Amino acid sequence: MSRSAILPALAIVLILSGCDREADPAPQESAAQTEAGKEAKPGEIDRSHAGDLMPAANMVDPEGAVLNLGALQGRPVLMNLWATWCAPCVKEMPMLDQLAADYEDELNVVTISQDMGDPAKITAFFEKNDINSLPPWIDPQLALGEAIGAATLPTTVMYDRSGQEVWRVTGELDWSSEPAREAVQQVVDTP
Repeated sequence: MSRSAILPALAIVLILSGCDREADPAPQESAAQTEAGKEAKPGEIDRSHAGDLMPAANMVDPEGAVLNLGALQGRPVLMNLWATWCAPCVKEMPMLDQLAADYEDELNVVTISQDMGDPAKITAFFEKNDINSLPPWIDPQLALGEAIGAATLPTTVMYDRSGQEVWRVTGELDWSSEPAREAVQQVVDTP
């Protein structure tokens, strides 16, 4: 097997091993640090990667249009890696869609599917779940998770206007909650 075939296969194994199909009642601790210096747990804001640059990567939509992530600088970006087979990811999508609708021109909410195979399943998922404010981006090489150090899905990273990471959340988060909205608003309000 060639190296170019091994890397996507390895990425899939790592992603599959991290995504639970059901919410974990007692999340395990991770090595990430929160604001207070305590270890961040899944579903908590983690600032240990603050300052990391958004990867220069191209995403595609099911019709083949290309999005260069670097072109998003100038507005904050909330980038979410997800998959249709990941239950916590699926649960978050309507909340992320509402967040995108609420922030329209103030924030780029970019959800990037880590699904392999037929891109039509992403379009079908969006239609079935009435996701209207988010474009259906796909990571065709499954390289973005590795580039940002995401070992599980969902992983959501907040970047500032200059493309530097402010915080991230590994695992499910209630994006409609007051703490989540406040964390987003702080970045949006920062010039």
